[in-house]
Amino acid sequence: MFGLNTIDCPAIYRIPALGTTAELVLTDPDVLVAAAAILRSKLDHIDRVASRFRADSEISKLYSDSNEVAVVSQDLLEVLDVALRVAEATDGVVDPTVGGAMCRLGYDRDFSEIAGGVTGLLPVPTPVPGWKTIEVDAARRTVHMTPGTRIDLGATAKAWAADRVAEEVFSSLGCGVLVSLGGDVAVAGPPPSGGFRIGLGDVAGGLPTGGAVAIASGGLATSGIAVRQWRMGGHHVHHIIDPSTGLPAEPVWRTVTVTAATCVDANAASTAAMVKGSAALSWLASRRLPARLVALDGTVFNIAGWPADTDTPIASKCDTP
Repeated sequence: MFGLNTIDCPAIYRIPALGTTAELVLTDPDVLVAAAAILRSKLDHIDRVASRFRADSEISKLYSDSNEVAVVSQDLLEVLDVALRVAEATDGVVDPTVGGAMCRLGYDRDFSEIAGGVTGLLPVPTPVPGWKTIEVDAARRTVHMTPGTRIDLGATAKAWAADRVAEEVFSSLGCGVLVSLGGDVAVAGPPPSGGFRIGLGDVAGGLPTGGAVAIASGGLATSGIAVRQWRMGGHHVHHIIDPSTGLPAEPVWRTVTVTAATCVDANAASTAAMVKGSAALSWLASRRLPARLVALDGTVFNIAGWPADTDTPIASKCDTP
């Protein structure tokens, strides 16, 4: 879903991370080594804090303490705060308590281990516990969850990490930077002439839906159902959960791409749009969030100023979801 035009971007660094590919693009090649060190350090840290696939991660340790108030690190507190803010801003459509629903669908380990399919029956529709059941005390740095709640931060943690890495690289090294974590994109500092050019594609195949945009600041994110889908018994399932049912959202869009003031806001909006289905068009337009939605039949909808000619630049300083 993502690719870079390397013109005017002389320094590019890529590594596998967080179950995807991390890409770092700099306007100054002389600081590549230092910037790469920042990227690796931040991603390793967020994995140890927020991964639900690591038994030793901080968020996994919350589950054994779910009957009690747990003291957490400042970073986990911040990631949870971001997830709860997103849940509130999307009226609970993007909800961090979908972790249990993911596990019931077999997505309880790294995706590479379930890509070939899992056994079992499709679960009965059951609403997730809901973001309001997570109690956070910022002053005391404590968290309390309803017993049995499982948190999944997939809709916010990678985007938050992209924003943080971009901010730190720019503030520490002074160059323009683009950070992409599996297509969750954050930009900071002075961009190359014309902005960072980002190629769009659709890994679902079928009708071509590509193009390119250029952004000079803020964030851009794409959500879709093609990459993280698998079979559960006789059913195709995917990773974008409707909190009202605890099941995969009814597919209306192949992909939704949104640009916003931050990568967190862009990813929140693109994920919410996937869950909202046809209602996403008016929802995104009312929030003045430039977006590109690709329907299952390949029809493309451009919303709130997303250019019809996708080779032209777009602004990325927009309203939050």
